[in-house]
Amino acid sequence: MKPHITLAETKTPEGQRLTLQEHDGRYAIRLDGLALMESSQSASEGQLGELATAHLTRTGPGRVLIGGLGLGFTLRKVLEKIGPKASVVVTELLPAVVAWNRTFLRGLNGALLEDRRVKCVAGDVGKVLTRTLKPEYDAIILDIDNGPAAMVRRNNRLLYEAAGLQGVVAALKPGGRAAFWSAGADRAFEKRMIAAGLVVEVVAARLHPGARRAAATLYIGTKPKPIET
Repeated sequence: MKPHITLAETKTPEGQRLTLQEHDGRYAIRLDGLALMESSQSASEGQLGELATAHLTRTGPGRVLIGGLGLGFTLRKVLEKIGPKASVVVTELLPAVVAWNRTFLRGLNGALLEDRRVKCVAGDVGKVLTRTLKPEYDAIILDIDNGPAAMVRRNNRLLYEAAGLQGVVAALKPGGRAAFWSAGADRAFEKRMIAAGLVVEVVAARLHPGARRAAATLYIGTKPKPIET
């Protein structure tokens, strides 16, 4: 039996141990030993990126903000869907995760960070949204932590509260989409999205194509366009 190899590790802002592990060609990021994300269970991340950008065309411009790089599967799907005139800003709180993608995970999705359409920022996506002073993005994708029930950092929960959602909506262009990954269904979060002015679709997602049941929940919110008079 092939061993699990720890390739690298770092500490979260709250002192938890975050490790990158490899086992038989598969990768996992673990938080204090618990699997946070795995390359063999990435279908929901790809589906998140696909749903968030379904309204964009490959021939037109578009600007996408991704909060959370992880193992890069959401970024991969977004780049597959958008065209050459579009651009993507990827934010990742932990610089080590960016470094892991550029090195250990280069053959997985890390090389995508060199795509000319991509700008990678090591930092807090919440601060990026705060600095966005006008509707700028056609799609905003948040795959932060474990969704509304944060595991890595308690402050991440603020992004899913009323004020955080208002910041997301303010940064979205009319007709734009906000997409959120969640480890489970969260009716209270869905209600907050609606209260923030989004038209919400809830999608149950499988972690891998052969899974018998859905294990994640995707929340897709569309910012309505103004009614013409």
